[in-house]
Amino acid sequence: MGLKKLLRGGVAVLLVAGPLSACSSGDSSTGGGGGGESPSVGVDYPRSDTDFWNSYIKYVPEFADEVGVQLKTTNSQNDVANLIANVQTFISQGVKGVVMAPQDTAAIAPSLETLQAKNIPVVSIDTRPDTGKVFMVVRADNRAYGTKACQFLGTKLGGKGKVIMFEGDLASINGRDRTEAFNECMKKNFPGITVFGEATEWKGDVAAAKFQTRLASDPDIKGVYMQSSFALSGTLQVLRQHNMLVPPTDPKHVFIVSNDGIPEELKDIKEGLIDATVSQPADLYAKYGLYYVKAAIEGKTFSPGKTDHDSTIIQVRDGVLEDQLSAPLVTLDGATVGGVPSVKYDDKSLWGNNIS
Repeated sequence: MGLKKLLRGGVAVLLVAGPLSACSSGDSSTGGGGGGESPSVGVDYPRSDTDFWNSYIKYVPEFADEVGVQLKTTNSQNDVANLIANVQTFISQGVKGVVMAPQDTAAIAPSLETLQAKNIPVVSIDTRPDTGKVFMVVRADNRAYGTKACQFLGTKLGGKGKVIMFEGDLASINGRDRTEAFNECMKKNFPGITVFGEATEWKGDVAAAKFQTRLASDPDIKGVYMQSSFALSGTLQVLRQHNMLVPPTDPKHVFIVSNDGIPEELKDIKEGLIDATVSQPADLYAKYGLYYVKAAIEGKTFSPGKTDHDSTIIQVRDGVLEDQLSAPLVTLDGATVGGVPSVKYDDKSLWGNNIS
């Protein structure tokens, strides 16, 4: 779709706060979408060691052409020190806006202050900085991730038994949101289920090691909630080693809910290896991250309310808005589980079914 169509497909409550800003004249790693020079935007990729973030990296240049921005890109490799240095690189390159996904949502505050002082708007993808000014946060409702996983596992286990939760990183608001919501939902709705929370820092090898240890003391675990697909292969390997990787029809089956919606998860749902995931929209993170940063450069503003791309903008604190994109529960049959509707694993609307 062209830029004109994309702008019509943006948020319904869009006000023009001022004239369009001047365009950047820096070199670009990808061209913009016609109509003269496009603004230069710095995009920091947070990491490239997961299928989810590699998918996001693939989508960014595609939507840069569509939205009409020139890219300067860096990769902070899950290290906030790298991200801080990359922000300085963007400033020296003269970018007009920055898109980032800080994995440590507290430590990035000084960099946000620096960018604000230089009138360089920031859009935060997937995570929300704990403090500091950003033009827009683009993420899904991460508390809903934890709640959906809780309702699914609690229902499948009949409200009894033991589950293990592989927490992402509590230095990240995503890890905190998913953990807190899962625990609160279990305590309220399924008090007969024991939850073992294991901190992993989003590292698959850590999750696998802690799973091995937990199974040694609690071999009757019947549910797994992994807060990201980072733990997918290790979890399945551990279950296979313990002869616990059996079909859902087998009484020994361990129910697994993941988060991300990568193609591998969808394939594993089809094969009965895992039972559900929450599809985090890698494509829409790329699309609306660039859309909002260009809107900020052009002086546009937004307000809380429903959008026309199936999301809701909320105000999370003074001066900070968050566009909460849709992230559906995905299951084998697309049924409603524990009051939570789901979509079938092969649904063509899922980005994981539309990327190689």
